Amino acid sequence: MAQKNFVLDTNVLLENPKSITALRNGQENIIHIPYTVLSELDKLKKDPRIGHIVSQAVRAILHDDDVRVFSPDFAITLDDEWMDDRILKEIMHMAPEDAILITNDRILQIKAKVYGIPCEEYRDSDPFRSMSQQFTGFVDEGGEVQPNCFRWESGTPVFHGPDGPHPVAYQHEVWGVKPRSVYQNLALELMLHPGIDLMSIQSEAGYGKTFLALAAALYLTLERKDNQFRKIYLVKPVVEIGAKMGYLPGDIEEKMLPYVRYIQDLLIKLHDMRPANRIFADPTADNLKLNPKRFEIQPVAFIRGMNIENAVVIVDEMQNLSRSETRALLTRMGENVKCICLGDTRQVDNPYLNESNNGLNWTVRKLRGYPNYAHMVLKGDRSRGPITDIVLKSKL
Repeated sequence: MAQKNFVLDTNVLLENPKSITALRNGQENIIHIPYTVLSELDKLKKDPRIGHIVSQAVRAILHDDDVRVFSPDFAITLDDEWMDDRILKEIMHMAPEDAILITNDRILQIKAKVYGIPCEEYRDSDPFRSMSQQFTGFVDEGGEVQPNCFRWESGTPVFHGPDGPHPVAYQHEVWGVKPRSVYQNLALELMLHPGIDLMSIQSEAGYGKTFLALAAALYLTLERKDNQFRKIYLVKPVVEIGAKMGYLPGDIEEKMLPYVRYIQDLLIKLHDMRPANRIFADPTADNLKLNPKRFEIQPVAFIRGMNIENAVVIVDEMQNLSRSETRALLTRMGENVKCICLGDTRQVDNPYLNESNNGLNWTVRKLRGYPNYAHMVLKGDRSRGPITDIVLKSKL
Protein backbone atom coordinates (compact mmCIF):
# COMPACT_ATOMS: atom_id res chain seq x y z
CA MET A 1 0.00 0.00 0.00
CA ALA A 2 1.43 3.42 -0.99
CA GLN A 3 2.69 5.69 1.76
CA LYS A 4 0.42 8.67 2.51
CA ASN A 5 1.14 12.14 3.87
CA PHE A 6 -1.45 13.35 6.38
CA VAL A 7 -1.70 16.91 7.70
CA LEU A 8 -3.59 17.08 11.02
CA ASP A 9 -5.87 19.94 12.00
CA THR A 10 -6.20 21.05 15.62
CA ASN A 11 -9.70 19.64 16.08
CA VAL A 12 -8.54 16.13 15.20
CA LEU A 13 -5.82 16.21 17.85
CA LEU A 14 -8.34 17.43 20.42
CA GLU A 15 -10.92 14.84 19.40
CA ASN A 16 -8.39 12.07 19.85
CA PRO A 17 -4.78 12.70 20.93
CA LYS A 18 -3.98 9.17 19.75
CA SER A 19 -4.92 10.01 16.16
CA ILE A 20 -1.23 10.41 15.26
CA THR A 21 -0.53 6.77 16.08
CA ALA A 22 -3.72 5.59 14.36
CA LEU A 23 -3.05 7.52 11.13
CA ARG A 24 0.62 6.52 11.01
CA ASN A 25 -0.53 2.89 10.83
CA GLY A 26 2.80 1.64 12.13
CA GLN A 27 5.53 3.14 9.94
CA GLU A 28 3.39 3.26 6.82
CA ASN A 29 2.30 6.91 6.70
CA ILE A 30 3.87 10.28 7.49
CA ILE A 31 2.18 12.82 9.80
CA HIS A 32 2.67 16.57 9.30
CA ILE A 33 1.68 19.23 11.82
CA PRO A 34 1.30 22.87 10.69
CA TYR A 35 3.16 25.28 12.96
CA THR A 36 -0.09 27.23 13.29
CA VAL A 37 -1.68 24.15 14.88
CA LEU A 38 1.01 24.28 17.58
CA SER A 39 0.14 27.95 18.13
CA GLU A 40 -3.51 27.03 18.58
CA LEU A 41 -2.64 24.26 21.04
CA ASP A 42 -0.45 26.70 22.96
CA LYS A 43 -3.41 29.08 23.38
CA LEU A 44 -5.69 26.25 24.51
CA LYS A 45 -3.36 24.57 27.03
CA LYS A 46 -4.59 26.72 29.93
CA ASP A 47 -8.27 26.18 29.16
CA PRO A 48 -9.58 24.27 32.23
CA ARG A 49 -12.08 22.37 30.07
CA ILE A 50 -9.65 20.85 27.57
CA GLY A 51 -6.18 21.57 28.92
CA HIS A 52 -5.67 17.91 29.85
CA ILE A 53 -6.46 16.83 26.27
CA VAL A 54 -4.12 19.47 24.83
CA SER A 55 -1.29 18.14 27.00
CA GLN A 56 -1.87 14.63 25.66
CA ALA A 57 -1.82 15.89 22.06
CA VAL A 58 1.40 17.83 22.66
CA ARG A 59 2.98 14.80 24.31
CA ALA A 60 2.04 12.64 21.32
CA ILE A 61 3.72 15.12 18.94
CA LEU A 62 6.79 15.47 21.13
CA HIS A 63 7.40 11.76 21.63
CA ASP A 64 7.03 10.77 17.97
CA ASP A 65 10.32 11.65 16.32
CA ASP A 66 8.88 11.01 12.86
CA VAL A 67 6.14 13.63 13.12
CA ARG A 68 7.09 16.52 10.85
CA VAL A 69 6.25 20.06 11.95
CA PHE A 70 6.20 22.77 9.28
CA SER A 71 8.95 25.36 9.59
CA PRO A 72 8.05 28.21 11.98
CA ASP A 73 9.82 30.74 9.77
CA PHE A 74 7.11 30.60 7.13
CA ALA A 75 4.31 30.74 9.71
CA ILE A 76 5.77 33.84 11.37
CA THR A 77 5.51 35.77 8.10
CA LEU A 78 1.78 35.02 7.79
CA ASP A 79 -0.54 37.79 8.91
CA ASP A 80 -3.89 36.13 8.25
CA GLU A 81 -6.44 36.78 10.97
CA TRP A 82 -8.02 33.35 10.55
CA MET A 83 -5.94 30.41 11.74
CA ASP A 84 -7.62 28.14 9.18
CA ASP A 85 -6.31 30.33 6.34
CA ARG A 86 -2.82 30.19 7.80
CA ILE A 87 -3.01 26.39 7.94
CA LEU A 88 -4.08 26.21 4.29
CA LYS A 89 -1.19 28.43 3.20
CA GLU A 90 1.25 26.32 5.19
CA ILE A 91 -0.06 23.18 3.48
CA MET A 92 0.23 24.75 0.01
CA HIS A 93 3.79 26.01 0.58
CA MET A 94 5.31 23.50 3.02
CA ALA A 95 3.57 20.12 2.65
CA PRO A 96 4.22 17.42 0.03
CA GLU A 97 2.07 17.71 -3.09
CA ASP A 98 0.06 14.62 -2.22
CA ALA A 99 -0.64 15.70 1.37
CA ILE A 100 -4.15 15.03 2.67
CA LEU A 101 -5.64 17.41 5.24
CA ILE A 102 -7.41 15.57 8.06
CA THR A 103 -10.04 17.77 9.69
CA ASN A 104 -13.57 17.56 11.04
CA ASP A 105 -14.10 21.29 10.49
CA ARG A 106 -16.65 21.57 7.65
CA ILE A 107 -15.73 25.17 6.80
CA LEU A 108 -12.07 24.25 6.53
CA GLN A 109 -13.03 21.32 4.30
CA ILE A 110 -14.80 23.72 1.93
CA LYS A 111 -11.86 26.12 1.95
CA ALA A 112 -9.44 23.25 1.25
CA LYS A 113 -11.58 22.20 -1.71
CA VAL A 114 -11.36 25.75 -3.12
CA TYR A 115 -7.56 25.51 -3.10
CA GLY A 116 -7.54 21.96 -4.47
CA ILE A 117 -6.19 20.43 -1.25
CA PRO A 118 -7.34 16.83 -0.73
CA CYS A 119 -9.28 16.59 2.52
CA GLU A 120 -10.74 13.81 4.68
CA GLU A 121 -12.59 13.60 7.98
CA TYR A 122 -11.02 11.68 10.82
CA ARG A 123 -13.30 8.65 10.68
CA ASP A 124 -12.01 6.57 13.59
CA SER A 125 -13.05 9.10 16.17
CA ASP A 126 -12.23 8.04 19.72
CA PRO A 127 -12.80 10.95 22.10
CA PHE A 128 -10.76 11.30 25.28
CA ARG A 129 -11.77 8.95 28.06
CA SER A 130 -10.74 9.33 31.67
CA MET A 131 -9.28 6.43 33.66
CA SER A 132 -12.65 6.00 35.39
CA GLN A 133 -14.15 5.38 31.93
CA GLN A 134 -11.31 3.26 30.53
CA PHE A 135 -11.12 0.91 33.51
CA THR A 136 -14.59 -0.59 33.40
CA GLY A 137 -14.12 -3.09 36.22
CA PHE A 138 -14.04 -5.91 33.67
CA VAL A 139 -11.00 -7.69 32.25
CA ASP A 140 -10.93 -9.51 28.93
CA GLU A 141 -10.53 -13.25 28.77
CA GLY A 142 -6.83 -13.97 29.17
CA GLY A 143 -6.22 -10.48 30.61
CA GLU A 144 -4.58 -9.85 33.95
CA VAL A 145 -7.04 -10.22 36.82
CA GLN A 146 -7.10 -7.28 39.22
CA PRO A 147 -8.56 -7.20 42.73
CA ASN A 148 -12.36 -7.00 42.75
CA CYS A 149 -12.82 -7.10 38.98
CA PHE A 150 -15.24 -9.07 36.84
CA ARG A 151 -14.56 -11.33 33.89
CA TRP A 152 -17.04 -12.94 31.53
CA GLU A 153 -16.65 -16.73 31.48
CA SER A 154 -19.03 -18.84 29.37
CA GLY A 155 -21.54 -15.99 29.34
CA THR A 156 -21.55 -15.56 33.13
CA PRO A 157 -19.81 -12.74 35.02
CA VAL A 158 -17.24 -14.09 37.47
CA PHE A 159 -16.30 -11.86 40.39
CA HIS A 160 -12.66 -12.02 41.45
CA GLY A 161 -13.26 -10.66 44.94
CA PRO A 162 -11.65 -10.82 48.38
CA ASP A 163 -12.90 -14.41 48.83
CA GLY A 164 -11.62 -15.64 45.49
CA PRO A 165 -13.44 -15.99 42.16
CA HIS A 166 -17.09 -16.97 42.04
CA PRO A 167 -19.78 -16.67 39.35
CA VAL A 168 -22.55 -14.13 39.92
CA ALA A 169 -25.37 -16.25 38.55
CA TYR A 170 -27.91 -14.97 41.07
CA GLN A 171 -29.91 -11.76 41.20
CA HIS A 172 -29.85 -9.41 44.16
CA GLU A 173 -32.98 -7.83 45.55
CA VAL A 174 -32.27 -4.97 47.92
CA TRP A 175 -34.96 -2.99 49.75
CA GLY A 176 -37.51 -4.13 47.18
CA VAL A 177 -35.27 -3.07 44.28
CA LYS A 178 -34.55 -5.63 41.58
CA PRO A 179 -31.70 -4.82 39.18
CA ARG A 180 -32.81 -3.93 35.67
CA SER A 181 -29.59 -5.14 34.08
CA VAL A 182 -26.70 -7.48 34.78
CA TYR A 183 -24.51 -4.42 35.38
CA GLN A 184 -26.84 -3.06 38.07
CA ASN A 185 -26.74 -6.50 39.68
CA LEU A 186 -22.93 -6.48 39.67
CA ALA A 187 -22.89 -2.97 41.14
CA LEU A 188 -24.97 -4.28 44.03
CA GLU A 189 -22.54 -7.19 44.37
CA LEU A 190 -19.78 -4.65 45.05
CA MET A 191 -21.87 -2.41 47.30
CA LEU A 192 -22.98 -5.29 49.53
CA HIS A 193 -19.71 -7.23 49.74
CA PRO A 194 -18.32 -7.06 53.30
CA GLY A 195 -14.72 -7.20 52.05
CA ILE A 196 -15.02 -4.02 49.97
CA ASP A 197 -14.77 -0.84 52.01
CA LEU A 198 -14.55 1.68 49.19
CA MET A 199 -16.02 1.50 45.72
CA SER A 200 -16.66 3.92 42.86
CA ILE A 201 -19.15 3.85 40.00
CA GLN A 202 -18.82 5.76 36.74
CA SER A 203 -21.87 6.15 34.53
CA GLU A 204 -23.96 8.60 32.61
CA ALA A 205 -27.15 9.89 34.16
CA GLY A 206 -30.03 7.48 34.03
CA TYR A 207 -28.35 4.18 34.84
CA GLY A 208 -29.57 4.16 38.44
CA LYS A 209 -26.32 4.47 40.39
CA THR A 210 -27.73 6.83 43.05
CA PHE A 211 -30.94 4.80 43.43
CA LEU A 212 -28.96 1.57 43.85
CA ALA A 213 -26.58 3.17 46.35
CA LEU A 214 -29.48 4.45 48.47
CA ALA A 215 -31.21 1.06 48.39
CA ALA A 216 -27.97 -0.67 49.42
CA ALA A 217 -27.42 1.88 52.20
CA LEU A 218 -30.91 1.31 53.61
CA TYR A 219 -30.35 -2.44 53.55
CA LEU A 220 -26.92 -2.21 55.20
CA THR A 221 -28.06 0.11 58.00
CA LEU A 222 -31.61 -1.07 58.66
CA GLU A 223 -31.85 -4.72 57.69
CA ARG A 224 -28.61 -6.73 57.48
CA LYS A 225 -28.29 -9.05 60.47
CA ASP A 226 -24.61 -8.41 61.16
CA ASN A 227 -25.49 -4.73 61.26
CA GLN A 228 -22.34 -2.73 61.97
CA PHE A 229 -23.62 0.43 60.28
CA ARG A 230 -25.69 2.88 62.31
CA LYS A 231 -26.07 5.85 60.01
CA ILE A 232 -26.09 6.99 56.38
CA TYR A 233 -24.24 10.08 55.22
CA LEU A 234 -24.82 11.51 51.79
CA VAL A 235 -22.00 13.89 50.87
CA LYS A 236 -22.22 16.17 47.89
CA PRO A 237 -20.05 18.91 46.42
CA VAL A 238 -22.03 22.11 46.04
CA VAL A 239 -21.18 23.80 42.76
CA GLU A 240 -23.02 27.10 43.17
CA ILE A 241 -24.30 28.52 39.90
CA GLY A 242 -27.10 30.74 41.15
CA ALA A 243 -27.85 31.83 44.72
CA LYS A 244 -24.98 31.28 47.12
CA MET A 245 -25.62 28.67 49.76
CA GLY A 246 -24.84 31.08 52.62
CA TYR A 247 -27.70 33.35 51.58
CA LEU A 248 -30.28 30.59 51.41
CA PRO A 249 -32.64 30.48 54.43
CA GLY A 250 -32.80 27.71 57.01
CA ASP A 251 -30.51 25.08 58.54
CA ILE A 252 -27.99 22.97 56.59
CA GLU A 253 -30.62 20.47 55.44
CA GLU A 254 -32.87 23.27 54.17
CA LYS A 255 -29.94 25.04 52.51
CA MET A 256 -28.95 21.82 50.77
CA LEU A 257 -32.49 21.02 49.60
CA PRO A 258 -32.23 22.75 46.18
CA TYR A 259 -29.12 20.66 45.45
CA VAL A 260 -30.42 17.31 46.74
CA ARG A 261 -34.15 17.37 46.08
CA TYR A 262 -33.74 14.40 43.76
CA ILE A 263 -32.18 12.46 46.66
CA GLN A 264 -35.25 13.03 48.78
CA ASP A 265 -37.47 11.99 45.89
CA LEU A 266 -35.53 8.74 45.55
CA LEU A 267 -35.72 8.10 49.30
CA ILE A 268 -39.49 8.62 49.28
CA LYS A 269 -39.75 6.23 46.32
CA LEU A 270 -37.78 3.60 48.26
CA HIS A 271 -39.89 4.31 51.37
CA ASP A 272 -43.04 3.68 49.32
CA MET A 273 -41.61 0.39 48.07
CA ARG A 274 -40.71 -0.70 51.57
CA PRO A 275 -41.09 1.44 54.73
CA ALA A 276 -37.89 3.01 55.99
CA ASN A 277 -39.46 4.76 58.98
CA ARG A 278 -36.27 5.07 61.02
CA ILE A 279 -34.57 7.46 58.58
CA PHE A 280 -37.40 10.02 58.94
CA ALA A 281 -38.03 12.26 61.94
CA ASP A 282 -41.79 11.65 61.64
CA PRO A 283 -42.70 8.99 59.05
CA THR A 284 -46.40 9.92 59.33
CA ALA A 285 -45.90 13.58 58.43
CA ASP A 286 -46.97 14.94 55.06
CA ASN A 287 -43.63 16.68 54.65
CA LEU A 288 -41.03 14.05 55.47
CA LYS A 289 -37.86 15.32 57.14
CA LEU A 290 -34.79 13.20 57.68
CA ASN A 291 -33.85 11.89 61.10
CA PRO A 292 -30.31 13.26 61.60
CA LYS A 293 -29.43 10.31 63.85
CA ARG A 294 -29.97 7.95 60.92
CA PHE A 295 -29.54 9.92 57.69
CA GLU A 296 -27.63 13.11 57.16
CA ILE A 297 -26.94 15.12 54.01
CA GLN A 298 -23.76 17.15 54.21
CA PRO A 299 -21.83 19.46 51.88
CA VAL A 300 -18.20 18.40 51.53
CA ALA A 301 -16.92 21.42 53.47
CA PHE A 302 -18.73 20.24 56.63
CA ILE A 303 -17.04 16.82 56.62
CA ARG A 304 -13.58 18.24 57.33
CA GLY A 305 -12.63 17.62 60.94
CA MET A 306 -15.19 14.84 61.39
CA ASN A 307 -14.36 11.24 62.24
CA ILE A 308 -16.99 9.06 60.58
CA GLU A 309 -17.49 5.57 62.02
CA ASN A 310 -20.08 2.79 61.73
CA ALA A 311 -21.70 4.39 58.72
CA VAL A 312 -22.46 4.05 55.03
CA VAL A 313 -21.20 7.10 53.16
CA ILE A 314 -22.46 7.95 49.68
CA VAL A 315 -20.40 10.54 47.82
CA ASP A 316 -22.52 11.86 44.96
CA GLU A 317 -21.14 13.68 41.90
CA MET A 318 -17.57 13.00 42.92
CA GLN A 319 -16.32 14.38 39.60
CA ASN A 320 -16.93 17.87 41.03
CA LEU A 321 -14.43 17.35 43.86
CA SER A 322 -10.78 18.35 43.53
CA ARG A 323 -7.97 15.95 44.35
CA SER A 324 -7.28 17.69 47.68
CA GLU A 325 -10.98 17.70 48.60
CA THR A 326 -11.19 13.99 47.77
CA ARG A 327 -8.22 13.21 49.99
CA ALA A 328 -9.63 15.35 52.82
CA LEU A 329 -12.98 13.56 52.52
CA LEU A 330 -11.74 9.98 52.31
CA THR A 331 -9.33 10.43 55.22
CA ARG A 332 -12.35 11.20 57.44
CA MET A 333 -13.44 7.56 57.16
CA GLY A 334 -12.84 5.66 60.41
CA GLU A 335 -13.73 2.15 61.57
CA ASN A 336 -16.62 0.22 60.02
CA VAL A 337 -17.33 2.51 57.09
CA LYS A 338 -18.61 1.55 53.66
CA CYS A 339 -18.01 4.37 51.18
CA ILE A 340 -19.76 4.41 47.80
CA CYS A 341 -18.50 7.06 45.37
CA LEU A 342 -20.64 8.01 42.37
CA GLY A 343 -20.06 10.25 39.39
CA ASP A 344 -19.51 10.84 35.70
CA THR A 345 -16.23 12.42 34.59
CA ARG A 346 -17.91 13.58 31.36
CA GLN A 347 -20.14 15.98 33.33
CA VAL A 348 -17.78 18.18 35.33
CA ASP A 349 -19.56 21.35 36.50
CA ASN A 350 -16.74 22.72 38.63
CA PRO A 351 -15.04 25.36 36.44
CA TYR A 352 -11.64 24.60 37.99
CA LEU A 353 -11.71 20.87 37.18
CA ASN A 354 -11.80 18.84 33.98
CA GLU A 355 -12.43 15.31 32.73
CA SER A 356 -9.05 14.09 33.93
CA ASN A 357 -8.36 16.30 36.94
CA ASN A 358 -11.24 15.50 39.29
CA GLY A 359 -11.92 13.48 42.42
CA LEU A 360 -13.51 10.45 40.77
CA ASN A 361 -10.73 10.02 38.24
CA TRP A 362 -7.99 10.51 40.86
CA THR A 363 -9.63 7.88 43.06
CA VAL A 364 -9.57 5.29 40.27
CA ARG A 365 -6.03 6.18 39.20
CA LYS A 366 -4.55 5.96 42.70
CA LEU A 367 -6.61 3.24 44.41
CA ARG A 368 -7.07 0.75 41.58
CA GLY A 369 -5.52 -2.55 42.64
CA TYR A 370 -6.01 -2.23 46.40
CA PRO A 371 -7.74 -5.33 47.87
CA ASN A 372 -10.59 -3.45 49.59
CA TYR A 373 -11.36 -1.07 46.68
CA ALA A 374 -13.49 -1.72 43.60
CA HIS A 375 -14.57 0.27 40.58
CA MET A 376 -16.94 -0.36 37.71
CA VAL A 377 -18.58 1.42 34.80
CA LEU A 378 -22.34 1.02 35.04
CA LYS A 379 -24.05 0.49 31.71
CA GLY A 380 -26.84 -1.54 30.16
CA ASP A 381 -29.96 -1.16 28.05
CA ARG A 382 -32.52 -0.07 30.60
CA SER A 383 -32.36 3.06 32.66
CA ARG A 384 -34.51 5.78 34.15
CA GLY A 385 -37.26 5.60 31.55
CA PRO A 386 -38.05 5.31 27.83
CA ILE A 387 -36.93 8.87 26.98
CA THR A 388 -33.58 8.43 28.73
CA ASP A 389 -33.21 5.05 27.00
CA ILE A 390 -33.47 6.48 23.48
CA VAL A 391 -31.19 9.43 24.35
CA LEU A 392 -28.47 7.09 25.59
CA LYS A 393 -28.88 4.66 22.69
CA SER A 394 -28.72 7.47 20.13
CA LYS A 395 -25.57 8.90 21.77
CA LEU A 396 -27.18 12.35 21.62
